[in-house]
Amino acid sequence: MILGFIAQARLKSKFRKYEKIGLENGLSGREIAEKMLADNGIDDVKVISTPGRLTDHYNPKDKTINLSEAVYENRSVAAAAVAAHEVGHAVQHAKAYRWLEFRSAMVPVVNFSGKAINIIFLVMIFGSFLLELFPLNMVFLTVIILQGAITLFSLVTLPVEYDASNRALAWLKDTNTANPSEHKIAKDALGAAANTYLIAALASLTTLAYYVLAFLGND
Repeated sequence: MILGFIAQARLKSKFRKYEKIGLENGLSGREIAEKMLADNGIDDVKVISTPGRLTDHYNPKDKTINLSEAVYENRSVAAAAVAAHEVGHAVQHAKAYRWLEFRSAMVPVVNFSGKAINIIFLVMIFGSFLLELFPLNMVFLTVIILQGAITLFSLVTLPVEYDASNRALAWLKDTNTANPSEHKIAKDALGAAANTYLIAALASLTTLAYYVLAFLGND
């Protein structure tokens, strides 16, 4: 939790700093995204604005690049890095990147697992008598399976996010969309964002280990 808080604080600090550094070519986040899509021959993905801060994402269901208000019209190095990263996911989708396809297929399972664990914990707190209907080991094993799915999803997310950043940075460099100093800043910004996913994966893995040890100890 502490590492996650530090990573999030560091990410926000870097983006506040880098969003004040203007991109030499003057392109906005939206224009960067549209240019990278065109350069990759992708013409069926729309770039739209979404409310919030650091809410940028690619939606494979409706093929939209959703850029936060701070990125969509911003003409900074940070906006360019974020926009290019999200297009990186669109490129993965267009090229059937296997890790992205695997993660997308897992979304329903992870959503179910998260809700199921919450229900189990609520029952443990407010209706523990219901658990008497099932062996405690069965309850622990169910939680382990559900948390295992969540952990697998968080681990699969790592190559997806790192690959999207690598595609973004390569494009920014190869097309001279970012000069050397801007490219260095973009790399630092995306690296800070990647750290949040890494820590989230480690936290999920630690939680799974805790449940496994509790199960073995109870057994």
